[in-house]
Amino acid sequence: MNVKMVVLAGLCAFTGSRSSYGQDLRTMNNSGRVEIKSKADAVKTMAEQLVKKGFTAGDGYGEVWIRDLNTFVTVASTVNDKELIKKHLLTFFQFQQPDGGILDGYVPVKKGAVPYNYYHSALAPDYAGHKNTVETDQETSLIQAVAKYIRSTGDKSILNNNIGGVSVQKGLERAMDFLLTKRYNEKYGLLWGATTVDWGDVQPEHDWGVVLDENSHLTIDIYDNAMFIIAINDFLEVADLTEAQQKHWKAIKDKIAKNVRKHLWDKKNEKFIPHIYLNGSPFPASFNESEIYYHGGTAVAIEAGLLSKAEVKVAYRKMQENVRRANAATIGLTIYPVYPQGFFKNGSMGPYSYQNGGDWTWFGGRMISQLVRFGLMDEAREALEPMLDRVIKNNGFYEWYTPDNKPQGSASFRGEAGVLWTAITDLEKKKVNSPVALTEELLQTTNFGN
Repeated sequence: MNVKMVVLAGLCAFTGSRSSYGQDLRTMNNSGRVEIKSKADAVKTMAEQLVKKGFTAGDGYGEVWIRDLNTFVTVASTVNDKELIKKHLLTFFQFQQPDGGILDGYVPVKKGAVPYNYYHSALAPDYAGHKNTVETDQETSLIQAVAKYIRSTGDKSILNNNIGGVSVQKGLERAMDFLLTKRYNEKYGLLWGATTVDWGDVQPEHDWGVVLDENSHLTIDIYDNAMFIIAINDFLEVADLTEAQQKHWKAIKDKIAKNVRKHLWDKKNEKFIPHIYLNGSPFPASFNESEIYYHGGTAVAIEAGLLSKAEVKVAYRKMQENVRRANAATIGLTIYPVYPQGFFKNGSMGPYSYQNGGDWTWFGGRMISQLVRFGLMDEAREALEPMLDRVIKNNGFYEWYTPDNKPQGSASFRGEAGVLWTAITDLEKKKVNSPVALTEELLQTTNFGN
């Protein structure tokens, strides 16, 4: 089968509940022939259609999660009514806790079947909220999401919305103060959380692993702190601040950035160390965790401005080398090498499974956007191509993939759709013709009978 027929087969053999995607990838002209869009255009169309249908993380999820919404709010602002997006963002402020903490997500009360310790708010009586306390990215995700909403819609008025007597802008500041009072380690001058794999939200000490308790091992990692730096940058950009407020938050950001480079950056090996443990490690002393490379946290650190262009190039080369060694498909590979079998009580966290070496476009796509930002266009296109290919092949956006590229988890994961849409859009803004697009020959009309 030649290349053209492979592409046609991949684009046209769409079945199942998302068959409408296929219709949007092909249109009949007057001669009865089919015109095929480029892969990038096709995936953008698919992403827009998926995000247009809702705000939950994907099928199988009843919740609206802030860490997921943060990664597709930009495309949502393109295809959905801005008042609807604003409503979902404001609901998180309706659940903001007295200490300023932000919940992971919320779900209609009747759908709250997962055994979380649910929160309730008189400001949002139809919903129940929940928080994964091992993570430290809920507050920063909300700040980033509000900033993306403002950039995408131009609607800065959201900052003036009054939620329980507090403006959204003040709510954002309270969220950052929560991190500085509840999740800040004075010795290192950095944020802490529980031990997880890179950006993950599962700790090793429990069968489920989403709640801090006396068994948790507290640690400092790159992901949480890079997310905080990005959030502060976003707050400084969109909020109406006095000169004193700007100086205050810029000083905090600069201090966090300096301490990241001081304590988390391994200059010799040109990588971030996985963890700084505050009360011991949950792993055997014989295990050399320092060898592990965290792909997701590194991508987010680049977005936070923590690496130079030369260091970004090295990071990309290391990611691709890890992909080769793991026999994986894309730089969405969470980590390499992985944590051995039995290191996590949660059965989903075996080697090369879920967050322990699963392949997540949700973070790999963010790395592509950073490659574009640093002008590394060849690398960006190289990294993007296999991600586009598997979306088209599988006729949908899956939550994660095994090293041999088999889709897993939610089959309509909006986080993947969001980051791919953004990466493609970033490439388009650079006004370059991506080699991952189909060649001019394949863009010509073709007759299915030949």
